[in-house]
Amino acid sequence: MRPIKANSPGPSPFWPMVRMNSPEDIYDLLCLIGASEHYIIKHIFKKNGLIAAATSTQKVNLMAGRYVGKDDPVMIVRCQSGLPAVGEVLEPFSLAYMVTGWMRGSHWGPFMPVSVNDAHPTRFDGPPRVIALGFQISNGMLIGPRDMFADISFDMVRAQANELANYMRQHGPFEPQRLPLSDMEYTTLPSVLKKLKDRFK
Repeated sequence: MRPIKANSPGPSPFWPMVRMNSPEDIYDLLCLIGASEHYIIKHIFKKNGLIAAATSTQKVNLMAGRYVGKDDPVMIVRCQSGLPAVGEVLEPFSLAYMVTGWMRGSHWGPFMPVSVNDAHPTRFDGPPRVIALGFQISNGMLIGPRDMFADISFDMVRAQANELANYMRQHGPFEPQRLPLSDMEYTTLPSVLKKLKDRFK
C-alpha cells in the first residue's frame, strides 16, 4: 500500500510502502483504504509470495499538476488454482459503489459494470464505467478475451447505477455531486480563483 499526499506530484517509487497481512492487519487495512484519496493498494500477494492482483492506481492529474484526462486505472486479478474463483472476483461489482470520476474527474458517480459495447459513456461523460475482460492462459499464451460483464445478472446493478446517477446529478454543481475543493485544485478552480483574487475582501 502506498500513500498519496495532498498537493503532491502523486505517488513516487521513493515514497514509503507498507506491507500488511490479512487477516492479522485487517482493521488497520480498512482504516487506511477507507481514505481512498490518501492511500492506494498497489499489489496483493499470497503468503507464499505469489502475486494475486496488481493495480495501476496512479492519478495522472497529480503527476501533471492539472487535469489531462486518461487517468483510468487498470487492475489485473488472477483467478482459480488456489486463488479466488472468477465469480468471487466479479461479485463486488454487484453494487454500484460511489467513486470519484465522471465529468473531468471532478464528480462523484456510481460505478457501473458494463459490457465492452456499452463502455462509451455520454451522459456528463459518465456515469463512471468499468469493464472486465477474462482470459485463460494456455502454454504461456493469453486466450480470449471474454466480456465478463456482458451478463444479464448485472442488469440490476446497472439499474441501480442509473438511479443513483439521476440522484447525484440533481445536486448540480454542488457537493456532494462535485468533489470538495481539495480535490478540485487541478480543474478550472485555480483559474477562477486567479480571476477573482482582487475581488475578495
